[in-house]
Amino acid sequence: MKKVTLLSLVFCLSASLGLKAQQQVSIDLNTNDAKHVISKHIYGHFAEHLGRCIYDGFWVDPALNVPKKDRIRLDIVDALKKINIPNLRWPGGCFADEYHWRDGIGPRAQRPKMVNTNWGGVVEDNSFGTHEFLELCGLLGAEPYIAGNVGSGTVEEMAKWVEYLNFDGVSPLANLRKENGKAEPWKVSFWGVGNENWGCGGNMTAEFYADQYRRYATYARNYPGAPLKKIAGGANSWDTNWTDVLMKKIPLNEMWGISLHYYTIPTGNWTTKGSSTDFGEAQYFSTLKNGLAMDSLVRAHSAIMDKYDPTKKVALVVDEWGIWTDVIPGTNPGFLYQQNSMRDAVIAGSTLNIFNNHSDRVKVASLAQTVNVLQALILTEKEKMLLTPTYHVFDLFKVHMEAKQIPLKFSSPGYKVGNETVPAINASASIDAKGAVHITLVNVDAKQKISINTALNGLKWSKVTGRIVTSAKFTDHNSFDNPNKITARTFTGAKKSGNQLVAELPPLSVVELELK
Repeated sequence: MKKVTLLSLVFCLSASLGLKAQQQVSIDLNTNDAKHVISKHIYGHFAEHLGRCIYDGFWVDPALNVPKKDRIRLDIVDALKKINIPNLRWPGGCFADEYHWRDGIGPRAQRPKMVNTNWGGVVEDNSFGTHEFLELCGLLGAEPYIAGNVGSGTVEEMAKWVEYLNFDGVSPLANLRKENGKAEPWKVSFWGVGNENWGCGGNMTAEFYADQYRRYATYARNYPGAPLKKIAGGANSWDTNWTDVLMKKIPLNEMWGISLHYYTIPTGNWTTKGSSTDFGEAQYFSTLKNGLAMDSLVRAHSAIMDKYDPTKKVALVVDEWGIWTDVIPGTNPGFLYQQNSMRDAVIAGSTLNIFNNHSDRVKVASLAQTVNVLQALILTEKEKMLLTPTYHVFDLFKVHMEAKQIPLKFSSPGYKVGNETVPAINASASIDAKGAVHITLVNVDAKQKISINTALNGLKWSKVTGRIVTSAKFTDHNSFDNPNKITARTFTGAKKSGNQLVAELPPLSVVELELK
C-alpha cells in the first residue's frame, strides 16, 4: 500500500433540514507527518476503593450467582478484555493516601479492618489487596498502575511495597511475598508517587510536594528487570503553577511522567453538579463546553512542560478524567453512582480525540471510574450487568492503540445554543502497522447531521467500513430493563464514490471509519 500523501476531508453541514446553503469544512491529513505513536495507555482506566467499584463490582460476594475466579467477577473481566484494556490504576484516588498495603496481604481472615473516611465512611475489610488486584490485572491482560501513599504513609512503607512487588531475590519482603503464594515478582512498572497531594493527599504546597517526591522516589528502587515509571502527583485542572514548580524542582531523569486531573462538571458548580439523565439542551451544551476545555487544558500544561522539557521526555498522565454529576437519587452520596447517557458517549469520544491529537505529550490516561462509579464503563445490579455508552465508544476507539497519529487541520462548523458556540465536530486519525487508516469523528450537535464528501489524494483503497454509537436524545441511556438501547453498531452511512469517501453523520454520533 502506498503512503498517503494527503487526505482532504470535506464536511458539509446542512444549515437546516430543508438543506439550505451548506457549510463546507476541509480536514487535511498527511500521513508523511505521522510520527507520534498513540500510546495504548491513553485508553486506561481507574478503579478506586470507592462505592461499588471494587466491592460489589470487580470483587463480589462468594454467593453471587455469576462466573467468578475466587471473588473476581468474570463477566466484567471478559467485557474489559474485549476493548483491550491496557492498564488499571489502583487503589485510588483519595483512598491511596490512607491505604497501608500491609493491611491487604496475608490470610484474609487476619487482615485488619479500616474505615474508608473519604468515601461514605464504610468499613473496608481489606479482602481485596495487592495479590487480588494483581490477579485481576493478570486476568485482564492489563498493566497495573499503583498509586503509593505519600499523604499518610512513609518513605519506608512505599519502598518496601516496591520491593515486595518487584524484587526477584532473597530479602525479607521477597520471602514474605513467597509465603503469601507468589514466588515470582510481578515487576510492576507504573508507579504513582502519591495522589492529589494538593488536596486529599496531604494539602501540600507544590514546593513541599516536589521535595517529598524526590525523597520518596529515591527509595522506590529499580530492581533488576523491573525499572519503574515514576509518576509525580500533578496539578488540579488549571493550576499551571503546580506543574511549573514540579518541572522546575524535580530533575527530568527522576520522573517518567507528571499527572493531571480534570473532571467535567455539567453545571460548573461542584455543589450542584446536575443530573446524569434529567437535563435539557442548555445543560447538555454547558457539559460539552466544560468537557471540550480538555484540549486547552492539555495545551496549557504542555506549554509549561515544554519550557523545561522541549524534547518531551516526561509524559503527561491524565489519570483522572470524566463526567461527574450528582448521584442517582436514593443512593449513598459517598458512592458517586451515576447513570451514563449519550452525552457521556459524546464527551468520551471528544476527549479521546483530544488525547490522540496530543499523543506527543499525553502517554497515559485513566477514565474515572471503571465500574459503578462516575463515568463508568460497566454498571451492575446483583447478577445483572450492562455496558454503558462510554464502554461502546472505547470499543470504537481501540483501533488507534499503538498506531501513528496523523496530524489534521480543519475548521469546524459551530454548534450554537443561546449566545455561545462550540465546535460541532472533532476528529482524530491514525495509520496502523498494516497501513489501514482509521478516522474517529464526533458530531456533538444535538439537531443537525453532518455530510462528508472526502477527497483522498494518493491513497489506493477499495473499501470503507465503519461503526457508530448514536441515539436520538442526549439523555438516552442503557438500563437494566433495556441494556442495549445504545450499542456500537455497523455504520452504513459511508461509501466509496470514485476515489472519494462520502458519508453522513447523524446528530449526537460517534463514528469510526476504516479505509483499506
